[in-house]
Amino acid sequence: MSRIQQTFASLKRAGRGGFIPFITAGDPDIATTERLLIELVAAAGADIIELGVPFSDPVADGETIQRASERALRNGVTLRDALTCVARAKQHIDVPIVLFSYFNPLLSFGGDRLANEAKEAGVDAVLVTDLIPEEAQPWIDILVQRDLDPIFLVAPTTSDKRLKEIARQSRGFIYAVSRAGVTGARDEMTGDAEALVKRVRSVSDLPVAVAFGISTAKQIRQVWQFADAAVIGSAIVREIEKLTGSADLVDRIGEFARSLRAPKGM
Repeated sequence: MSRIQQTFASLKRAGRGGFIPFITAGDPDIATTERLLIELVAAAGADIIELGVPFSDPVADGETIQRASERALRNGVTLRDALTCVARAKQHIDVPIVLFSYFNPLLSFGGDRLANEAKEAGVDAVLVTDLIPEEAQPWIDILVQRDLDPIFLVAPTTSDKRLKEIARQSRGFIYAVSRAGVTGARDEMTGDAEALVKRVRSVSDLPVAVAFGISTAKQIRQVWQFADAAVIGSAIVREIEKLTGSADLVDRIGEFARSLRAPKGM
């Protein structure tokens, strides 16, 4: 059983949903990213963290995360830097880390090299946003051989046939995109997410995490009613952008993330 599977098993025993924050490596700089990884666990109680690899053409992301990638790339941040950051943070935290990337940076780095160095750094899973299931098997084999979970996305527009294939290829959990479109905070959740989770559960026993458009504690609680975890990205990245240059950025992001995770009434 992988560390991600163990995490979801623990959450199930505790009767609560998972909290999975996302940040971009190198935004606003790589040293702050390391501190944020630690803070998101220590102060906000993250169960799993997604760390985005900056990329010049993040087609699945909205403006907020696009700008975060641009800032990190201007800082010269690379995939190698992201892995080093994870290795340093893992000296202080013990939650699973999911490397969130587009395929091009990973392909340029090299599959075997990436799997080896990611495992050594303490990465637990790799999510490749634009790797289609029809071309994924060699990549899956490389990851699984190093005990890394390959994570795949499904969307409301995913056909039943493709949904079954993605479920077959996935390990750890399945990443359910709440709506068609790109990442970005939204004021309201749609019913598409719950319907998609039901479809996933009909073909897989894996936990399901819902992402895209989740930006408030209320929305997180809504997601926990029908899914195993909620992923919060743009809302946190937007706060990082607003606070860049502040001496207390890390502390304030920890406070913000903790407010999102707080149960109703707290």
